[in-house]
Formats: sequence, C-alpha cells, structure tokens
Amino acid sequence: MENHNGSKHQYFYAVGLSYRKADAETRGKFSLSAEGKQNVLQQAKQEGIDSLIVISTCNRTEIYGFAQHPFQLIKLLCDNSCGTVEEFQRVAFVFKNNEAINHMLRVGTGLDSQILGDFEIISQIKIGFTASKNMGVANSFIERLVNCTIQASKRIKNETELSSGATSVSFASVQYIMNNVVDIQNKNILLFGTGKIGRNTCENLVKHTKNEHITLINRTKDKAEKIAGKFNLVVKDYDLLPLEIPKTDVLVVATGAQNPTIDKDILAVNKPLLILDLSIPKNVHDNVKDLENVTVIHLDDLSKITDDTLEKRKQHIPAAEAIIAEVEEDFSNWMNVRKFAPTIHALKEKLNTIKDNELNFQRKKISNFDEDQAEIISQRIIHKITTQFANHLKDRDTVVDESIEWIEKVFSIENATK
Repeated sequence: MENHNGSKHQYFYAVGLSYRKADAETRGKFSLSAEGKQNVLQQAKQEGIDSLIVISTCNRTEIYGFAQHPFQLIKLLCDNSCGTVEEFQRVAFVFKNNEAINHMLRVGTGLDSQILGDFEIISQIKIGFTASKNMGVANSFIERLVNCTIQASKRIKNETELSSGATSVSFASVQYIMNNVVDIQNKNILLFGTGKIGRNTCENLVKHTKNEHITLINRTKDKAEKIAGKFNLVVKDYDLLPLEIPKTDVLVVATGAQNPTIDKDILAVNKPLLILDLSIPKNVHDNVKDLENVTVIHLDDLSKITDDTLEKRKQHIPAAEAIIAEVEEDFSNWMNVRKFAPTIHALKEKLNTIKDNELNFQRKKISNFDEDQAEIISQRIIHKITTQFANHLKDRDTVVDESIEWIEKVFSIENATK
C-alpha cells in the first residue's frame, strides 16, 4: 500500500466531502470546475505528488492519491476552491489505504450515491483518471484500482438489481414535477443548462411527461440545439432568459456556473412557478424564496424522495457488497504480488549465483561434466523453490511483510522491495 519515493513513505488516501455531512452551500464552496481540477493536478505535480485522481460532482468533491500526509491533498483542494481548511475539517472525511480503496469502490458502484444505485459517478471517475494520466500523475496502483472499480460497477449492474428502475437525480426531478404539477403535459417547461444532468433531465422530461412545450436555453446555443434536435424541442437565446421565465410554469436550472444565475430581480412572475435547482454550487439565489408565487426545490430535497424503486434497490445491497468484497480481495492479491515480486526476483538471482558458483566448482572436480544437463536440472530446482516461496506469500494467511523480511534476511537479500 505504500508508495516509496526515495526515502519518503507515501500512503494512499481518499479525502473530500459529500452530501453525507456537507450541505449544498458547503459543497458549492469546494466544487471544482474543469479548470479547477486541472489546476489541482498541475499543482500536485509541482509539489511532488506523483499520483492522484480528482472528481467533483453535484454530490461530492474528492481526491484520491498518494501523499506522506493527507493534509497535502486537503491543501490542494482548498488552494483551488473557495473552501477553507476549517470548513473542510467540519464536514470532510479522510480514509487511508484499505479504507480509501473500499471508499472508491463504493462510490464508483453507486453504493455511496445520494440516490442509491445512481451509477453516473463512474463516468466521472473515468474522466478523472484520464485527466491524471494525461498530466502524468497516475501510477499503476491508481490505474489498477480504477479498472477494478469499473469492473465492480459493471458486475453490480449485470448481476444485481441495485440500479433497477429509473431512479437518478435527473429522474427524481422529473418524478417530483409529475407528482406536484397538475396537468404537466400542458404546462410550459424551461430547461436552463444542458450539461450531463440537464441532458438526462431533458430526456426524462420528454419520455415521462409527454410534454410538447419544453424550451431549452444554454449559454452556448449550439449545445442546446444538438439536444433539442433529438427531441424536436424549442431553443431560445441566452439573452431571452428573463423574457421566457414569466411564460414558464416549471424552470429546471442545471448549469455549471460557479455563482447564482437566477435571482429575484429577473423573476417577474405573476403566476405560480416551480424552480428545480440541480446545480452545485447552487445557481438559484436564496432571495428567490422571498417571492410568493415561487417554489424552489434543490437536488438535496429531491434525494429525500423514497419510493418503491429505492426500497427494492435496498434489498440488493448485500449482493453488491459481496461483489465489492470479491473485487477488493483480487486487488489485495495483486498488491501483495506486486509487493513481493521484487523479493522473488532477487531470490531467483541469489539462487542463480549459488548455482553458478557450484557448477564452476563441480566442473573442475568431475571429469566429463555434462554442463547442459546440470544447467537444466538446477534451473528446474530454482524454479520449484521460488514457486514454493511465491505460493507461500500469496496465501491469505501469510503476513507478507514479515515473510519478505525473513526471506531477505535468510538469503542476504538487501532491500529488494525498496
């Protein structure tokens, strides 16, 4: 689990904050844009942190990586966000080594999602890893762990019903609209923002509400037009947002802006308006709640919706956890092999040295010495000996570090694992 960097010992950590302890406002302070995540990677590289992944979604901002102390990773997050160390300490988590590995697996498989079984986070982990690899800050440990997380995610999707039904943040928002807006198919719906959650929400709105009065607005109009083309929807210019809102019955805000884009000054409404803010940081200013005709629902409110689908999903948690345990054990075995492989290699070299010295001695003593046959026999013996040691080190009951130390001591192999 340790990453040896010269004489410095680095450990694998997961640090961050999520919906579990941090409210939307606090998560917003630590939210990282695409540029912010890139800045974290760049700073990490400059500061000698050679392997890490950064993810930042509406529900969590987390860093997985190697460091001598977790504060090195915490500092990276605070330096590149609007959050402070003091705020981080109040709501954050720090996991080390095995706990950090387990946390990534639970996050990537939807077990730690705000809405159980929501697998959208796995794509963020993939994107985070790709960015780290492109920056040159992703070692073989991180790559293997990401691949194991992807493998676990696929198995849980295919072998359990943890993700059965259409429950996600985007679907939960549509579910709320359908349950709380009468005659929804005839209401005017305005979707502001066409990022991933916006796109998914749009698709669910079209599919489940049968509404033909959906308008899309995005800062970059061509992105909205691409989505609108799939569903034959109307697209309006960003500048027309204040004029479109008064015509709207339901406003869904799903932008990636770092500051509120909707406040009461642009809401000249004379009829009831339901606003769903699916953005982190919040994109709907708190002063909107002062308006009588306006109801604001944030994604944290949506996550509290419990229905039959979520209750059925809970029954599949044990099966999902069993899959994670299998994948985690495979990863642990890989780490152990990776840890003792240098020792086995050094042992083989040591035995070959002993073999060469002995053959040289016997060559001088024995007439008609068959060197080829002696070489074949001795190599087979060396292979059997090293295989025996390797099998011992692979055994789950073996204390690997102690066994490695013992082998190195008996055969005078110095620091083979360093």
